[in-house]
Amino acid sequence: MDEETYKAVVHYHEETKHHLHRSAKSLGYMDWENQPNPFRYFEGLNPVALPLLKQDPEAGYMDLYMRTNNKLQPFGLKSLAAFLELSLGLSSWKAISGSKWSLRINPSSGNLHPTESHVIVPPMDHLASGIYHYNSFNHALEPRAEVPRDLWDRIFHHFKAEGFLVALSSIFWRESWKYGERAFRYCNHDVGHALACLSFSANLQGWRLTYLNGLSDEEIETLLGFDKTQWRELEQEEPELMCFVCAGHQKEVPRSLPHDIVSAFSELSFAGMPNALSQRGVNWKIIYETAEMTRKPKTPEKTYDYGHRAFLEGTPCSLSAPEIIRQRRSGVAYNIKGSIGKEQFMAMLDKAIPRNNCAPFDVELIEPCVNLLVFLHNVRGVDQGLYFFFRTDKDADEIKGMTKSQFLWEKLETGFPLFLLKRGDFRREAALFSCRQEIAGLSALSVGMVAGFKHTIEKEPYRYRHLHWEAGMIGQILYLEAEAHAARGTGIGCFFDDAVHDLLGLQDNTYQSLYHFTVGEPVEDTKLTTYPPYFHLDVPESGST
Repeated sequence: MDEETYKAVVHYHEETKHHLHRSAKSLGYMDWENQPNPFRYFEGLNPVALPLLKQDPEAGYMDLYMRTNNKLQPFGLKSLAAFLELSLGLSSWKAISGSKWSLRINPSSGNLHPTESHVIVPPMDHLASGIYHYNSFNHALEPRAEVPRDLWDRIFHHFKAEGFLVALSSIFWRESWKYGERAFRYCNHDVGHALACLSFSANLQGWRLTYLNGLSDEEIETLLGFDKTQWRELEQEEPELMCFVCAGHQKEVPRSLPHDIVSAFSELSFAGMPNALSQRGVNWKIIYETAEMTRKPKTPEKTYDYGHRAFLEGTPCSLSAPEIIRQRRSGVAYNIKGSIGKEQFMAMLDKAIPRNNCAPFDVELIEPCVNLLVFLHNVRGVDQGLYFFFRTDKDADEIKGMTKSQFLWEKLETGFPLFLLKRGDFRREAALFSCRQEIAGLSALSVGMVAGFKHTIEKEPYRYRHLHWEAGMIGQILYLEAEAHAARGTGIGCFFDDAVHDLLGLQDNTYQSLYHFTVGEPVEDTKLTTYPPYFHLDVPESGST
């Protein structure tokens, strides 16, 4: 990539920063009549209804991450349906004063859901080999193209394993409707959330998700037929990533597809017309220009070695893995007196460290680049203060040398990479830096995700997306960890970027804060009515036991 491309990506990042006295550009008001439909349909198709789980997988809390106990399920319509239900399906409906809205397993900024999913599957049960769009509203697969048996056989021989392909895409307009130019960041956070959701859900089926990091965005467009789809202006799906799903014990998985297979997809006929999402869109040109600048080219396949590290033994969790997944919500208010214990807090951070053969990071997205700035408000047994947690030690010396000289860098526990920078009450700063949102200060702790920025994207600008995906994956872990420890999490995409950097003493863009998150004791809104996720389909509630 040339220097101009890198500068253009940095320009987007700088232009979309929120500042204490100036926000990134957006409409500045809510155009409710033009709010995009959060559900994508492909019209003119005969969807394949997927069965809902009658009983959830028998998996404990740690089985979210570890692969030793999860029984391998055969690849079929029932297991594929379970995989999608526990990753991208609906989790509930909420209603108040005549207004009703759905929540999903995968979180999204503003509950706007720019992320779509497609699968490419072999023949299974009564499902024909083909390319399908997953419709989460109906829990159904919409058949876009048939994949000839001989083509799927070539895919099988390439991977040397049974499995299928799953892809994620983004509709930027769904987020920019509310958030304007900064929406590109949030769309990529949501891709990271969804990627982690897919990895966790696959693990519960005894499967493993592997990111096909050699593929280009152009190749993914061909594989999914996006180049043959008649999109409405500003409502197109932009390719993000594709993964191969196979048995969890499969050690070697190719990270790409050969040219002849991709070319064969270009000859397929694709059906279905994407539904209209809005009456009209607003073209935030900088988003689409940056999306073009960060399109991934075809690259050499790459594997990552994260090492082996035992998990910390935290406090026991009575919830099953599916229960944790299904009950995940975003907290909207917190009890300032709420707290979590030291062991819970440490176990929560520990899950964010990448490990070989452990979900979700063994999708092998990227060399770890994101570390955590922690505002510790109320963790029993730990001093209030500002802390820093290293998910990888490769950046430790550089970060310590670039931040304020008066920081203490006192290690909390031997063998655990959490350091105290400064003692004191940082509730005010946490709330202020998170766009003055009280939840960041009323919680038990708040986190800023600080990424190695310049050196990551300087030669590979497409990694700008990957950094946000990595942050989103960490956010999904924190969401589930919060639920496992009787708390609740909230992802915060609105924060004052450079105020965080000033707090640390960072002077340039070597490191940048990309995402905030907060965890605490939720204050529930008792006025809300809750409905089962698929009550609108008149089917039994899913996940019953």
